[in-house]
Amino acid sequence: MPLSPSVPTKAELRRHLLHQRQALDPYRWLDRSHRLCQHLRRSPQFHHAQTVLGYWSFRHEPDLSSLWTLPKRWGLPRCVGPDLVWHRWSLGQPLTQDRYGIWSPEATAPLLDPKTVDLVLVPCVACDRQGYRLGYGGGFYDRLLSKAPWNQVVTLGILFADHLQDTLPHDPWDRPLTGVCTEAGIEWYQPPQQTAQE
Repeated sequence: MPLSPSVPTKAELRRHLLHQRQALDPYRWLDRSHRLCQHLRRSPQFHHAQTVLGYWSFRHEPDLSSLWTLPKRWGLPRCVGPDLVWHRWSLGQPLTQDRYGIWSPEATAPLLDPKTVDLVLVPCVACDRQGYRLGYGGGFYDRLLSKAPWNQVVTLGILFADHLQDTLPHDPWDRPLTGVCTEAGIEWYQPPQQTAQE
């Protein structure tokens, strides 16, 4: 009797999905990113949010740059030791590459008060339909979102639809996201709470 195929580990899944995403041709990457951003623009949670945390696209993550001109208070992350800190940022302000090669605000940029944050757009290698996210393995977002007041903020995983899985392996410390946004639309897995400004 043949053995059943083994369940891939997080590391194996990450490697496979990153290779798949980085093989996406630039036209399809931009088209999918544009459609994803259109769904965000139409979302009431995004529309009403005044302070939104995003990211600068890295390794073919969905590109959010078409949103930067919208009238929001934007924040981008910077890795400091084992933690993420969030700086206020607007289009045209300088960015520097961190030790991982990710473009981040300069250390002197103003910090954002987490109590004012309405929505966090979380980059994902993959996500499942319970809201569990597969990231790059550093645990930065899990550590952040497990602490108050971050654990009360609405979080949307940002990824392409072919990386949305039915289930993913997860650990007890993994924190599920409120929902996901792909080029196919938005799915909510927990009721989104009111924004910080309401």
